[in-house]
Amino acid sequence: MQRSIFRRYLSITMTIILLSFATLGGGLTAFFGQYWRQEKNELLTQNAAAISEFATRFLRQVDKDRYELPAGDLQYFLGSFSVSTGADIFITDLEGKVLLGSFADSKLDSIEKVPAPYAATAWKGKFEGRSDLDGVYPERYYIIGVPMTANGKQVGAVFAATSPATVNALQGELVKIFLLAALAALAAAFCLVGAFVYRMVRPLRQMALAAHSFGAGDFSTRVPVTRQDEMGQLAAAFNNMADSLSNSEGMRRSFIANVSHELKTPMTTIAGFIDGILDGTIPRGEQDKYLHIVSDEVKRLSRLVKSMLDLSRIDSGEMKIHPRRFDVTHTIISTLLTFEQPVDAKGIAILGLDEAGPVEVYGDQDLLHQVVYNLVENAVKFTNAGGSITVRVADSVDRTTVTIENTGPGIPPEDLPMIFDRFYKGDKSRSRDKNGMGLGLYLVRTILQLHGGNIWACSVPGEYCRFEFFLPKPQEAPKLKEGAQKGKDHPRLKEGKLRRRRKEPAPEAGEAKKPEEQEKP
Repeated sequence: MQRSIFRRYLSITMTIILLSFATLGGGLTAFFGQYWRQEKNELLTQNAAAISEFATRFLRQVDKDRYELPAGDLQYFLGSFSVSTGADIFITDLEGKVLLGSFADSKLDSIEKVPAPYAATAWKGKFEGRSDLDGVYPERYYIIGVPMTANGKQVGAVFAATSPATVNALQGELVKIFLLAALAALAAAFCLVGAFVYRMVRPLRQMALAAHSFGAGDFSTRVPVTRQDEMGQLAAAFNNMADSLSNSEGMRRSFIANVSHELKTPMTTIAGFIDGILDGTIPRGEQDKYLHIVSDEVKRLSRLVKSMLDLSRIDSGEMKIHPRRFDVTHTIISTLLTFEQPVDAKGIAILGLDEAGPVEVYGDQDLLHQVVYNLVENAVKFTNAGGSITVRVADSVDRTTVTIENTGPGIPPEDLPMIFDRFYKGDKSRSRDKNGMGLGLYLVRTILQLHGGNIWACSVPGEYCRFEFFLPKPQEAPKLKEGAQKGKDHPRLKEGKLRRRRKEPAPEAGEAKKPEEQEKP
């Protein structure tokens, strides 16, 4: 049976608390027993010493080495002292024979003799231990023996003994009280720890349920964030992940729908026109017209497949760049010329080329051509009729910056942060982009980042939309800088003003031209 985190954490915590209480109870009981024994030892020693001193006054010397201890008042005193202290008190001679005694603790009538070794130890110094006096007591008593002297000579010993039953009873009561208190504390700890652990693992259970929902395709479940600790941070991160998965799933479904549409529509068109040509439905005089349409649809399919392949290469990390030097202004102008027909049809004005001179950059010409193509295509597509497209190329010390700005509806502020995400399409406001797949700007940003550059966009809805990207320059030795040719002298704009170049090969990346290799006017 699988154990949940709640049960495991609760059982571990309660086990630790239980072990702590057991250790505390055992230590407290042992400490109390040791304390009682020490106190009892001191009390019995004081009592025995007091009796020894008091009994010395009653000794009568019979001869040189013999003393007698009369009963009478001394016996009465021993009885009173024994009852008040709750201990057996008895006096022995040097051989251990009991002379007088009172046994209030053990309730014995009398004790005849103490084992000789005990008596010898007592009158020689002090006896301390637990013993039943060779069966005299029913259990092992705490016994203290001290010497009794007369005229500086040991004449006997005084013993004080008490039963351990008292301390055992006290320890038993202490254990009962401790167990009751421990049970009450354990019950309270169980409730508090249980509530704490349940509250701690509840977000994990909610995340597990949400993960099951995600597996079933439902990304709407979220985990409430009610705490500011690590668990709250985990819940917030989980919700962010859910939002990302939801967006990705929505974009994936949109992408599949768009690709399906992109594949279905041109293929249906191509099949219909070709069938019409083959079965004679389309007259021979109109076949060229429809073949051009078929050609356009095939090219659109080719672009779709290329975008899909580029996306696959990006995801697998196989997209590599093959950099070389080329004129980025020439790339921009040649790309604009490919859109000459839609530009003329919408009456779009192309601005900024008169001031854009040749600027060399170092990068993969084919990939950067795709960057420019996608940006120009978007600009032409969304520029309003009679609007304008402005192109700027700025060359600085460490980078080359290209700006493409078009008038038109622009991009809403809520869509602007996401336009470079894969599969994202702002169809709500850019309804004319029905055939896009949401990959163009994602590929643009990825290609620029492979070159060490980046791209950003800004827009004012209803006025303009501007895309600006930069390409870093490779580190190279300083070289002479020629005056920039104006855009009107560019070879694609005006023939007859090509600059004369030496026919040496172009320098490699990071290699400076020699002064004699500089382009001459």
